[in-house]
Amino acid sequence: MTGHTHSGTASAAARAPKLTRNQSLVLESLAKAEFPLSAYTILDQLREEGFRAPLQVYRALDKLLEYGLIHRLESLNAFIACAHPHHQEHGHLHGIAAFAICDKCGLASEFTEPEIEDCVQHWTQKNHFHPTKTTLEIRGLCASCAHN
Repeated sequence: MTGHTHSGTASAAARAPKLTRNQSLVLESLAKAEFPLSAYTILDQLREEGFRAPLQVYRALDKLLEYGLIHRLESLNAFIACAHPHHQEHGHLHGIAAFAICDKCGLASEFTEPEIEDCVQHWTQKNHFHPTKTTLEIRGLCASCAHN
């Protein structure tokens, strides 16, 4: 299993396609965050940069999602920078975005697991299902919280 935690160590904007100012600011906010952020938290962080309305954040988030640079964690209603935003035009080279989310400390770790992707691909082919997006969220306790 290949895992990635999100602690903002690398500049995500440097890996991005041509972004608007607002998109770059939102992406940098997510890349620097230790934990997933809600749209309203992003708005609060970027008010000094001229953000005034939620729509400004949501428009930027929509484009960043389209570019495959961020993920939406459905169970948290929050966003996180992609740990490996390799893109082919618009989208990941990997097929499944998978996350282990700690219910105690909030750590969200993105990981890839070929066996999971193979299993999902086998099921979709067998059932003639054409997925447009696959996100796996595993909720529980991280190693640190489980031992404390």
